[in-house]
Amino acid sequence: MTSIPQETTGAFNPLRVLGLDRLRRRTSVKWRAYPQDVLPLWVAEMDVPLAEPVVRAVTEALALGDTGYPGGTEYAEALAAFAARRWGWDGLAVERTALVPDVMLGVVEMLKLVTGPGDAVVVSPPVYPPFYDFVTHMDRRVAEAPLGSGPRLDFDVLEAAFREAAGGGRRAAYLLCSPHNPTGTVHTAEELSAVADLAERYGVRVVADEAHAPLVLRGARFVPYLSVPGAERGLSLMSASKAWHLAGLKAAVAVAGPEAAADLARLPEEAGDGCSHLGVIAHTAALRDGTAWLDALLAGLDENRRLFADLLAEHLPEVVYRPGDGTYLAWLDCRALGLGDDPAQAFLERGRVALSSGLAYGTGGAGHVRLNLATSPEVLTEAVRRMTRTAR
Repeated sequence: MTSIPQETTGAFNPLRVLGLDRLRRRTSVKWRAYPQDVLPLWVAEMDVPLAEPVVRAVTEALALGDTGYPGGTEYAEALAAFAARRWGWDGLAVERTALVPDVMLGVVEMLKLVTGPGDAVVVSPPVYPPFYDFVTHMDRRVAEAPLGSGPRLDFDVLEAAFREAAGGGRRAAYLLCSPHNPTGTVHTAEELSAVADLAERYGVRVVADEAHAPLVLRGARFVPYLSVPGAERGLSLMSASKAWHLAGLKAAVAVAGPEAAADLARLPEEAGDGCSHLGVIAHTAALRDGTAWLDALLAGLDENRRLFADLLAEHLPEVVYRPGDGTYLAWLDCRALGLGDDPAQAFLERGRVALSSGLAYGTGGAGHVRLNLATSPEVLTEAVRRMTRTAR
């Protein structure tokens, strides 16, 4: 397969615009990590054109030479307005925000504010691999509280982890992934309130990675962690990067709950120095004027989820796939295929399709892969064909 038709039919779908010939001209890691005969469905980049308001805002900035250092509160203001419109949350106070380079570097800075070297940071695997990497690199200890069935938070397990992490009066934090990467689970208001209650009971500080917040299907509801009762001491990281394909235009916003404002005020000025001014411009434009594009993307992702489930049912019924309500990621249990603990390696070597290995996602990751659904239906169909060939 060398190309995908670029024509669109019916309603605009960003996932049906770009063919492989054009996508392979990109120089980002998704398209340069593997040879050209490999279909790359691993890293969280989308096969979409940028939203027109984003292109216009960045192009105008370049024409003006507006490429200096970032500043101001326009990004936070745009995020607050988006949160009010989209999630019905009026509690994002601009005065309790700070610019940070991206979500994970923001997570690091928030954890530095509320924990010290050697303290425990609780995570709920299988979960985004940088949670492990960044936490251990900053001399904190990872404590696991694996997801239960669903896959949803297991509160008995979470309570035991909080009790151990904060035992003896030690400082501890919970790094919450919401919506959850890689499962696509969208936590409910009741679940998040239970997290806040446990955190308060055991003195654990919650830092929420909410990078995928805009990527929630119709019928599901994203609930900002800081909006639930008891979350006043929480900290959140939000960004337009995942929802509008802006990972290379680095920018994110750290948000503090009312009782965490003093913590955020201690954030060193240099912590935001890696934030891109063009990133701030792009993210602000996306949040203010990119809602129609986002809605078209979500409709396309919904189609892809249904297509992918049908393809697996027909060709790879042994693979367990539970479509999530959020993100553009598919978490696949491939253990019944007999490909060992790392089926991603077999899919790459024998099928020439690159997926993320579940081994990096902590407990519960063996025998699993993560697949990126944010591509064209034709690429998804070809990927399943290659995976089927690998498994037979």
